[in-house]
Amino acid sequence: MTVKITIIGLGQIGGSIGLSLAGHKDKVFITGHDKEYGNEQKAKKLGAVDETNHNLPGSVENADLIILALPVNEIRETLGFIAEDLRKDAVIIDTSPVKAEVANWIKEILPDHVHYVGVVPAIGPKYVSMMGSGLDAARADLFEKGVFLVSTPSGASGAAVKLITDMVRMLGSTVVLTDFVESDGILASSHILPRLASAALVNATTNLPGWAEMRKSAGKGFYTAASAFDENEAEALAMLASQNRESVVRSLNAMVTALIDLREDLESADDAALREHLLAAQKGRETWILERGKADWTGLPGDEVEKPSLMGTLFGSKFGKTGKRTDG
Repeated sequence: MTVKITIIGLGQIGGSIGLSLAGHKDKVFITGHDKEYGNEQKAKKLGAVDETNHNLPGSVENADLIILALPVNEIRETLGFIAEDLRKDAVIIDTSPVKAEVANWIKEILPDHVHYVGVVPAIGPKYVSMMGSGLDAARADLFEKGVFLVSTPSGASGAAVKLITDMVRMLGSTVVLTDFVESDGILASSHILPRLASAALVNATTNLPGWAEMRKSAGKGFYTAASAFDENEAEALAMLASQNRESVVRSLNAMVTALIDLREDLESADDAALREHLLAAQKGRETWILERGKADWTGLPGDEVEKPSLMGTLFGSKFGKTGKRTDG
């Protein structure tokens, strides 16, 4: 049985999911939708989708699985457009790095016969330093040895969860089962904080009277630090931060404390403390890069998944044990 998947948003994440699943064309048929018509055509040419449908409601009518690979500021409106066209027992996921608020939108807007699973993908170590974005940065192995945080609302269908966890494994990633609050807490520090810190750096420098001269010598270090704040990201980042306010404030407080420590080391001419703080940062970074490169997440609770397997029902024994579908 061919599974019909619709990917809405054909940027780096959506395009990479499509490219990876394209290796299973005997089992899946992928429809792509993007607000930019050119992106749809490019994704089809690359082989990330089998067909495109520029009519948003029409693109999901017969889909078994809908993937919203969109910035958070586009999700609510998209849900409103597709709500009436989702078939019974369709499974919908989003890849936004904030989950609690999206889950509220799902409950408010979508019919009860649709199953929701939230995912947050972390790309594999091979591409962790890649600076590109958009469809041009899509790769079939983008998620190889990566991690997906998977969270669901209370009472979620175990079969729907199994469908998504099996799909994640098809992408070459490890599944980490979590909940919306925990997921948002993790992403506040690992995803949102670096971007806010990058924005703060840009504001702290480009608004200074001496920027006209400083900009001439700003090089790789400034470019790298400033690049965490992607172009055209301001609106989405503002929404991400405000929807995850408490966790982001805690992360910002930790960042401010770390900066104050460095400032106090300099003000008090405590060179030993300054060196200690910087060496600690160096060691922390080295350890993280080593762990990220090994991608040995065997201690993570990735196998604690409810059954029966909807993936088995839809995809057959190649991707899961065949069993009766009991969701709905």
